[in-house]
Amino acid sequence: MESLKKSQLFKQVYNHRRSAANRLLVLYIYKNDVGFNRFGVSVSKKVGCAVVRNRVKRLIKENLRLISVSAGYDMVVVVRPAAAEADFYQIGKSLSNLLDRHAI
Repeated sequence: MESLKKSQLFKQVYNHRRSAANRLLVLYIYKNDVGFNRFGVSVSKKVGCAVVRNRVKRLIKENLRLISVSAGYDMVVVVRPAAAEADFYQIGKSLSNLLDRHAI
């Protein structure tokens, strides 16, 4: 799974406006033409200090690695402040729920 790093790619996913949300995360999704998945995580300073933000990003990336997702999508996960206290399994359950709601 590749990473979304450029602001232009994040904006493309945001502007498509296909999203689902729950208490911990918001998932934006966009069908791409490259044939593999690209993924980005957006964590604001409202979530916590740098240590907390990086921990949440690591948990999300590891959960995505473990979940099988059909190919051909750009995805952006926006982290909500409640995710700062969540553990690995809660974030995984939240992420799986959002992917199921998008039917991928």
